[in-house]
Amino acid sequence: MTKLVLVKDLMQADYQYQLTEIEGQNFHLDFKPQLSPKEMLEMGVFGGKYMTDCKDEFPKDWFAKAKLFHEFHDPNLNFFKVNASQPLSVWKQKGWIYKDDPRGWFQWYCRYFMGRRLQDGEDERQIKRWRLFRRHLAQVERNCLPGDFSCRKVQRQALLHWAYDARSF
Repeated sequence: MTKLVLVKDLMQADYQYQLTEIEGQNFHLDFKPQLSPKEMLEMGVFGGKYMTDCKDEFPKDWFAKAKLFHEFHDPNLNFFKVNASQPLSVWKQKGWIYKDDPRGWFQWYCRYFMGRRLQDGEDERQIKRWRLFRRHLAQVERNCLPGDFSCRKVQRQALLHWAYDARSF
């Protein structure tokens, strides 16, 4: 099962990649996201601005209930109604952007979820970054009462951006 995906959006023209795994399956043993990209988009992440021009690349049902806004980043579209994002320029400056995923971690995750696997160590690097982000989960658990969504809203929203279900603690 190999499928070729052709990408043409505002940040990539004529990029292509292969899907070699079944969607949502066969993840690395150390990678256990709690949310799918579809669930994240429906809950509200990245101020609704993320991937508004990428709908042709991913399944249509990911976008059926997605909270998106093409014009600008609107924190009110986020689940916790706060801004928990850094500009893409900061991500580039820190060296967090992989050449094939110019939008960052979430773009990598969407493509990984769809079945793309990279052989150059990028999957392992991104999974390591995802695992390191878990420290924010420990801070929320240590400092907040279960279900108190008013506690550490920015950290909770940031956790959603990394596929951790910040509603579950």
